[in-house]
Amino acid sequence: MGYSLAIFDWDGTLMNSVPRIVLAMQRAAKDIAIDVFSDRQVRDIIGLGLPEAIAVLAPALNARQAEALRQRYIARFHEIAAKEPADCFFDGITSMLATLSHHGAQLAIATGKGMPGLKRALAAHPEQQQLFSALRTADVTRSKPDPLMLQQLLDETGVAATAAVMVGDSIYDMQMAGRAGVAAIGVGWGVHHAEQLLENGALRVAQSPQQLAEWLTAPAC
Repeated sequence: MGYSLAIFDWDGTLMNSVPRIVLAMQRAAKDIAIDVFSDRQVRDIIGLGLPEAIAVLAPALNARQAEALRQRYIARFHEIAAKEPADCFFDGITSMLATLSHHGAQLAIATGKGMPGLKRALAAHPEQQQLFSALRTADVTRSKPDPLMLQQLLDETGVAATAAVMVGDSIYDMQMAGRAGVAAIGVGWGVHHAEQLLENGALRVAQSPQQLAEWLTAPAC
């Protein structure tokens, strides 16, 4: 296949968790008595670490308000998660991951989630959990679009940047990949439109997990 290491974003790329994130942030805003964000506003910051996302989403907040929003978001997200079934993978994702693993690719995750949240999400899907050899989250390194997350994954897996690909649904994934010298492929079912992903460095944008699997398993030219 063309890449030895496929690095995936989590929310909006593999996992259909965006509606839960949007709802939690909107409820958190209401909790601290600020204007409730639109769906689009929240979707646009998904992919960043939580402090960075809040800074972009609500730049007028002072430090005390930003921390209150952060805490209420975490509480609201856990509250929603406790009352609903676990988030599920988008249709076709599990077979795509299995195909890549069968072809000998290493798989990794680079996400704006915190590590506790990612591990809880993976634990709900043990068959897929075992496919990933390395994980990086925004709370243990720097937030996207800083390239450190990818650089650490490359170091851990022993793969050169030229042999890796970043797959994501946000402009932050594409920007991070470009800064790390890693190829970027976007997905068309997440938070940002194909045009935005291409403008921010995506080589191409897959419209289905099956198409993504075909691209990632194609022989190198």
